[in-house]
Amino acid sequence: MKQYNQIKAKYPDAMLLFRVGDFYETFGQDAVKASNVLNIILTKRGKDSPSEIELAGFPHHSLDTYLPKLVRAGIRVAICDQLEDPKMTKTIVKRGVTELVTPGLSYNDKVLNGNENNFLAAVHFDGNRAGVAFIDISTGEFLVAEGGFEYIDKLIQSFAPKEILYQKGKQKIYHEHFSDKFYTYNLEDWVFTLDFAQENLEKHFEVKSLKGFGIDTLPLAIISASAALHYIAQTQHDKLGHIKQLSRLEEDRYVWLDRFTIRNLELLYSQNEGATTLIDIIDKTLTPPGSRMMRRWMVLPLKDLAPIQERHHIVKHYLEHNDFKSTIETQLKEVGDLERIIAKVATTRINPKEIIQLKRALVAIDPIKTACAEAKSKVLPLLGDQLNLCVALRSRIENEILDEPAISVGKGPIIAEGISPELDDLREILANGKQYLEDMRLREVERTGISSIKIAFNNVFGYYIEVRNSHKDKVPEDWIRKQTLVNAERYITEELKEYESKILGAEEKIHVLESNLLADLVYSMADFITPIQHNAVILAKLDCLHAFAEVATKNNYSAPEINDSLIIDIKEGRHPVIENQLPIGEPFIANDVMLDNDSQQIIMITGPNMSGKSALLRQTALICLMAQIGSYVPAKSAKLGLIDKIFTRVGASDNISSGESTFMVEMNETASILNNLSERSLIILDEIGRGTSTYDGISIAWSITEYLHENKIARPKTLFATHYHELNEMSGTFNRIKNHNVSIKEVGNKIIFMRKLVPGGSAHSFGIHVAKMAGMPAQVLKRADQILLQLEKSHSGDLKEEVKAIAADANMQLSFFQLDDPVLMQIKEEIENIDINTLTPVEALMKLNEIKKYMGVK
Repeated sequence: MKQYNQIKAKYPDAMLLFRVGDFYETFGQDAVKASNVLNIILTKRGKDSPSEIELAGFPHHSLDTYLPKLVRAGIRVAICDQLEDPKMTKTIVKRGVTELVTPGLSYNDKVLNGNENNFLAAVHFDGNRAGVAFIDISTGEFLVAEGGFEYIDKLIQSFAPKEILYQKGKQKIYHEHFSDKFYTYNLEDWVFTLDFAQENLEKHFEVKSLKGFGIDTLPLAIISASAALHYIAQTQHDKLGHIKQLSRLEEDRYVWLDRFTIRNLELLYSQNEGATTLIDIIDKTLTPPGSRMMRRWMVLPLKDLAPIQERHHIVKHYLEHNDFKSTIETQLKEVGDLERIIAKVATTRINPKEIIQLKRALVAIDPIKTACAEAKSKVLPLLGDQLNLCVALRSRIENEILDEPAISVGKGPIIAEGISPELDDLREILANGKQYLEDMRLREVERTGISSIKIAFNNVFGYYIEVRNSHKDKVPEDWIRKQTLVNAERYITEELKEYESKILGAEEKIHVLESNLLADLVYSMADFITPIQHNAVILAKLDCLHAFAEVATKNNYSAPEINDSLIIDIKEGRHPVIENQLPIGEPFIANDVMLDNDSQQIIMITGPNMSGKSALLRQTALICLMAQIGSYVPAKSAKLGLIDKIFTRVGASDNISSGESTFMVEMNETASILNNLSERSLIILDEIGRGTSTYDGISIAWSITEYLHENKIARPKTLFATHYHELNEMSGTFNRIKNHNVSIKEVGNKIIFMRKLVPGGSAHSFGIHVAKMAGMPAQVLKRADQILLQLEKSHSGDLKEEVKAIAADANMQLSFFQLDDPVLMQIKEEIENIDINTLTPVEALMKLNEIKKYMGVK
């Protein structure tokens, strides 16, 4: 316990898993927490004594089962192992923390999600700017950026790190500008100094300057990157040979998607449980690195024409050349998680089965490289040329490792035959031990003429030759007597002694030899980390574009035409997620949308609830976004001028934990849009102003629209869905505002949603019809119809007076139900006493007549 307390003192904020024999034990409050999180038994040591302490543990071989549960619960876990063999010491076994696992730092496959990066982020603040670094130690990716708080917050929302580091004492500024949904950890002030940061990074990358990474002019990014590396070193993750690159996230390379837009368009996540997101529809990748890259592309759409067109070109090649597509598909299925496997080489955590998977991946690269080289394409041969076959490494693995090796040393054979003569001899001894002894026995029988010779083994003498007393006069002189029994003698020979030492030490020697040979191979693999990481990036790109081709074929997407214009012209566009959720056989109603900066800058869309306004808004943004990540789009055709920013203000949501109402959230999001406009922005506004009173709402919505139209800096293309039909009047005053509505068809007193966008405004919301579809009680619906009719008839323009009139009418109607009237009480009793099941029609009429008399009606 003294040893435990010394180690625990170094890691006070982590749960210490303390290795004791075959168990990992936790003590004190750690044990209480572990018992609750892992649902394991909590016991006590030294009960009712001064040294009483809680205790909870689990078998060491169950670490992979329990560790992920602890990390997902947001617990930092220090793994304390025995650092020496208990057989080799007579004192307490030396122990030490071999790894500190946190939500943002893990190599454990059970903790990691193959389809997502496990980013650790570090943020550094200075004035109104910040730097951020994202590092995934499981893949070696290291990214940095610097900019305003809004940009850094957008990146954090996009990359969704599992853990964020920041400077002690900066809690207030962090919580003011960033979400509180992430796990955070504080580091000391001195870690966030520029001199330390530059020295730390230069030492890690073994360079004299950071100019080669393009970040030498970004001090806040440098400090953030260094803080992340320092934290990793602090947590006993000192083998970082796979972190060889540092990339800058340049703000002007990617489409601006703020955190509201990422949330509102449901790109990666949805606030609704069980909902389908865009990533669910288009991520048909075949490898984990491909899936992770797809998520990155989704939140970082390109805004440069050339790379977008390059992606479209490859998707087109997949679709037009089925043999090429088939080859890539077949081989990608063999690749596996190349990024995380090669990262394990640097950390020496790779197991023999993963080495064989690495070989399979290298074998699969060969036909992919050939297919790319032979493709009649301007892009694919260049991609294929960048693939490195790593022939020397592949050859070593093929020669040195068995095709089906054990998962670790000691669990079975790993090294192939012919690599080590000594290893082959030892395996021969183990495999053919019985036969060897039988051959020796037969030789001795032939030499001595003693047919009853027996060779056996016991723990006291080891191997021995046993001869009955009747034959002991035939025993050769070179046999050494070891034991005398009543009826027999036991002997040993030099050959038998030599064999015994061989066979008893064979297993241990095999473990040592295989460990050394495996370590030598893994050490040599370190030279191939950089080319294999580069291979992983190329293969992930081919995987993502193959997924786009798959989705385009399955869902009937078309190739968008991306250009430098300021026009969005979509013919028969569809919502990529909704069309996949429709019942079989029900077609999605496609719509045309045309926006430009000169004639139709703002489309004001009215129409009933549930008619499809919100879907139309979202699908327009999604089509533009999909085109700029390189995908084909759900439309008959789409001619799209490059978008540089997509803003959305959709739906109502409270942020009560921050003390913000629905309307405050709405205004915050809208203010962010209006303060960041550009000529190439696409703005999606849904029901602006509905979080306040009608007149306030109309006023705000009108002034926002006017601001977007009259803005001198930019004319952003805007789709505005609203229930405020008064806004239709704007098209008469502002020439670039056009009215459209989502049409419906009235049949009797019912409506049918046509879901078709047509020119012209709508003067009716049909809210009562939607309430009826939702199952609202008939009495409520009837009264709503009466109020609506009264308001429409009055049409005085004075809403306050109209409401007073309705209220007076309501009081008159409600008086009937005031049961303090003795007559009504009597009628109520009569009705309650009627047995409807036995009542005949004639009796019912008579009863009704009696009730009429109570009311004085003849």
